[in-house]
Amino acid sequence: MKVDDEFSTMLASAVSICGVSAAIATAGAINGDKKKLSFIISLVLIIAIPMMIFLPVIAKWMGLSEVVTGAWLGGTIDTTGAVVAAGTIAGETGLKYATIVKFSQNVLLGLAAFAISIFWAYRSRGAGEKGQHVPVKIIWDRFPKFVLGFILASLVFSFILSPGMAESSGKVIKSFSTFWFNLAFISIGLETRFADFKQMESKRPFYSFLIAQTFNIIFTLGVSCLLFQLINTNIK
Repeated sequence: MKVDDEFSTMLASAVSICGVSAAIATAGAINGDKKKLSFIISLVLIIAIPMMIFLPVIAKWMGLSEVVTGAWLGGTIDTTGAVVAAGTIAGETGLKYATIVKFSQNVLLGLAAFAISIFWAYRSRGAGEKGQHVPVKIIWDRFPKFVLGFILASLVFSFILSPGMAESSGKVIKSFSTFWFNLAFISIGLETRFADFKQMESKRPFYSFLIAQTFNIIFTLGVSCLLFQLINTNIK
């Protein structure tokens, strides 16, 4: 749909990986336009609301098991909070599989951010055509540093801390996480002017996002049914 490369890269990462976090990481890796990033974040959050409400209802209407429903929700809804809310509507088992699938997607964030950083660094330098090497410093400057914190925290809580300590520490850290998360979105809101969206021809990215998300919903439903219902019929 003739969406520019910055928009298409951030949109693709938001739809295919983990929504807002992926879009922010990608914007840092490609030095993306902050207004475009704000637009994509707004899109992700707005579209996640009806998906969170209606997908569990549609799954129940279709007669899907909670396992398939959870996998479907975790693979399609782009924000972790909305996935948890939708999984809760689906049921205890649905919530379990929704969070597992979503967290599995979140793990890909570090790898994707690293790959995008390298690709855009070479692309901006034209190194791929001239046979030149991009300095490591440029790749490091483009790489979103918060991804390292995400990976480190995941490793510590997964393999170093005991389950009891991880649970108690997680409650304290979550309060800080909620505060900074809210502050980040307030800051995004302060920089977001919907009037600017008309100037950047926002209809094309909007339609592109809807088309990609629709394809994602249908494709993920098929994969979820294939993996969790047709192949592994013993899952309950």
